[in-house]
Amino acid sequence: MSVSMKAVSAAVMSAFALAPVAHAQDQQLPVVQVTGAKEDTHSYVPRDSGGATKTDMELRDVPQTVNVIPAAVIKDMHATSLQDVLKTVPGVGLSTGDGQRDQVFIRGFTAIGDQFVDGFRDDALYFRDLSNIDRLEVVKGPAAVLYGRGSSGGLVNRVTKKPGADINDLSVSLSDHAGRRGEIDFGRAGDTVSWRLTGAREKADSYRDQQFLDRSAIAPSVALRVSADTKVLLQADYLEDRRLTDFGIPSYQGRPVNVDARQYYGAANASLADTSQSRVTSYAATLTHKFSPTLSLRNGLRFYDYKLDRNNTNISGNVNEVAGTMSLGHAKLVRKEHGWTNQTELTQQLSTGGVRHEVLYGVEYGEQSKDAFTNAAVVVASNVSIFNPVLPVVDPARLGARTDTYGTYKTAAGYVQDALVFNEQWKALLGARYDRFEQQSRLQTAAGVTTANLGRTDTAWSPRAGLVWQPDQQQSYYASWSRSFQPSGENFALAANNADLAPETTRNAEVGGKYDLWNGRASATVSLYRLERDNIKVTDPLTNRLIPIGKQRSDGLELTFNADLGNAWNVMAGYAYTDAKITESVALDTSVNQAGTTTAARVPVQGKRATLTARNSGNLWLTKALSAGWRVGGGVNAVGNRFANPGNTVTLPGYVTADAMLAYQATKYEVQLNLNNLGDTGYIISGHGSSPNLSQPGAPRSIALTLRYKL
Repeated sequence: MSVSMKAVSAAVMSAFALAPVAHAQDQQLPVVQVTGAKEDTHSYVPRDSGGATKTDMELRDVPQTVNVIPAAVIKDMHATSLQDVLKTVPGVGLSTGDGQRDQVFIRGFTAIGDQFVDGFRDDALYFRDLSNIDRLEVVKGPAAVLYGRGSSGGLVNRVTKKPGADINDLSVSLSDHAGRRGEIDFGRAGDTVSWRLTGAREKADSYRDQQFLDRSAIAPSVALRVSADTKVLLQADYLEDRRLTDFGIPSYQGRPVNVDARQYYGAANASLADTSQSRVTSYAATLTHKFSPTLSLRNGLRFYDYKLDRNNTNISGNVNEVAGTMSLGHAKLVRKEHGWTNQTELTQQLSTGGVRHEVLYGVEYGEQSKDAFTNAAVVVASNVSIFNPVLPVVDPARLGARTDTYGTYKTAAGYVQDALVFNEQWKALLGARYDRFEQQSRLQTAAGVTTANLGRTDTAWSPRAGLVWQPDQQQSYYASWSRSFQPSGENFALAANNADLAPETTRNAEVGGKYDLWNGRASATVSLYRLERDNIKVTDPLTNRLIPIGKQRSDGLELTFNADLGNAWNVMAGYAYTDAKITESVALDTSVNQAGTTTAARVPVQGKRATLTARNSGNLWLTKALSAGWRVGGGVNAVGNRFANPGNTVTLPGYVTADAMLAYQATKYEVQLNLNNLGDTGYIISGHGSSPNLSQPGAPRSIALTLRYKL
C-alpha cells in the first residue's frame, strides 16, 4: 500500500492513539490519502495494528500472526460480546468461564488473563461489553516482549472508540427471548477539545431456563490538543453486569448429556440463589508529545476497580452413569480488586550505516490488589436425575466454610524494540523485555485467623526476533521466534502447593506469508507455528502436590482471507489446523464415573489433546450491497470435536452453524435483521476446560432486529 509514514502519523494522532514519527524521505506525500483509509468504517480489510508492536505498523511488516476484527464485521454480525466476535477467529476455543467471565483458549493454551484494552492489562474476570470497542486484535503466540507475563497462545486487545469525529448515533435492538438493547455513540471534534460518549443498556432472557441479563455500560472520553505537538486523552469506563451463573450441563457416556438446550442444572430459585453481579470502573490518561520529527513520547496511566459477587449451584463431583444421577452443590465467591498501570514509551527514528530504525523504549510499573472471599460448596441435593432433573430450592445463605485470600502483585519492567529496514525487500523486528514480578498472598479464615503468608519474586527475560522478506509490494514472508513466562499465581493468589515453583516458559517458532491482492482490496495470510510450554504445573498423584513436570506442544496451520471486492462484496474467512497435545505429564485426570461406583476412574493426561481445542475449525462471512440501499450477508462457522477434560474422556462433538443478515440503509437510519443458527443446530459451544461436566449448549435459531438512527 503506497502510504506515507507522515500520513499515518497524522491520522493516528488525530485519533489520539500511538504516534510513530515519519521517516524524513516520506514526508512529502499527501496526508489526505491515509485519513480516508483510517475512517473507512465499512472495510473488512485491516491494514495495520498497534497490538503486536505498540507502534502503528502495517500488518505486512509484522513477523507474527495478528487477527484484526474491524468495526464493520462487529456491526454486520450484530456482535455484542467477546464470544460473538472471537468465535470467528481461527485457532480460538471458547470456555464457559465459570458462568461469570470471558475466557478463551488460543492455539491450545488458556488465555484467561491475557485480556488487554488499548495495550493495558485488563485481567479482571468479567464479561466485557462491545459498545465502546472500535476493533479487536488477537495477537497470536507469546507477546511477553511488550506485555509481560502470560500470553502463551496469544492475547486479546480491545481498541476503544476515541474522539475525533462528529457522531450522533442511536441504536435499538430487539431479539427473541425478550432481548432489548440500546446503544448511544455521540461525539464532537474540535480544534482544541474533542469528546465522545458511548453507552449501552441491555435486558434479556435466554434460551436457557431461568437465564437473564441486566447490563449497563457508559464510557466518556475527552481529547485535548494542548499544542501542535502535545495531546492528552482522558477516558473513563463503567460496566455493571448481572446475570444467572450458568455452569452448563453434565456428561453421559463420553458426551454432554442429550437434553433440551433449555435445561438448567442449578437451583429452582436461580434468580435468588444463582446470580453473578460484577461492577468494573476504569480511568485512563494518555499523554503524547512530539519532540521532533524523529522523537516522540507516550505516557499512559490506567486505574481500575472491580467487584464480583458470584453465587452458583452446579454439578458437584462426577456423574454416576449407571444410576444416571448427580449431586448439586452451592457455593459463593466475592472478589474485590483494584490496581494501576503506568507505561512510558519513547519512539525514536534514526539511521545507522544505511539501515533505518524505529526504536521503542519502554518502562512499565504496576500494582494490583486482588482479594477473594470463598465459601466452599455444600451439597444441596443428591441423586438428582441427569436426564430429567428436579431442581432443589436453595437457601442462598446455606454456605460452606469461608476462606479469605488477600493478594498483592507488583510489576516493574523495561523493554526495547527495534524495527529495522535494511532495504525495500528486507526488514527485521527485534525486542527484549525484563520483568520483575512480585507476589504476596495471605490466607485467613472467616474469623480472621491467618493460616498462611506466602510470597515469591520472579525475574524473567522475554525476547523476540523476526525477519521479513518482501520481494514486492504484494508479498511478505517472515520467520520469527519468541518466548514468554507464566509465574505461579499469575491470575489467582499463591497457594501452598505452588508458591515454591518457578514460572512456566513458552517458546514460539513461526513462519508465514502475507499477501496484498487486487490493488490492496484483499489480503490473505498463511502461518505455520510450533508452540511449546515447559514446566507446566501438575499434581503428583502420590503426594497431591503441584510439581513442575509437564509439557504441552501445539503445532498448527492458520489461513485467513479478507476482502473488499468489486460489486460491493465484503468477505472474511479463516481456517485453523491445531494439533495441541500434552507431551509430558505425570498427572492423572478424574474421569466420568462409568462403572457405577462412588470412585471415578483416573486416566493419564500424557499424550492427550489439549482441552477445548478443535483440530479443525473455520469460518466464512460475506456481505453484498444491493441496489437502493439494501445489503445481504451470511456465513458459516465450523468447529471440529474438542475434549472437555484433560483426560479426554468426554468429547464435545463438532458442529456447523449458519447465519444470515439483511439490512436497509437510508440517509438518516438503517434497519438490520440478523438470523443466527438458521438450521437450528444442536451443539455445544463451550466447555469448562478442566471438568468432564459443565459444558454449555449453543443457542438455537434466533433473530435480532436493529434500528440505527443518525440525529
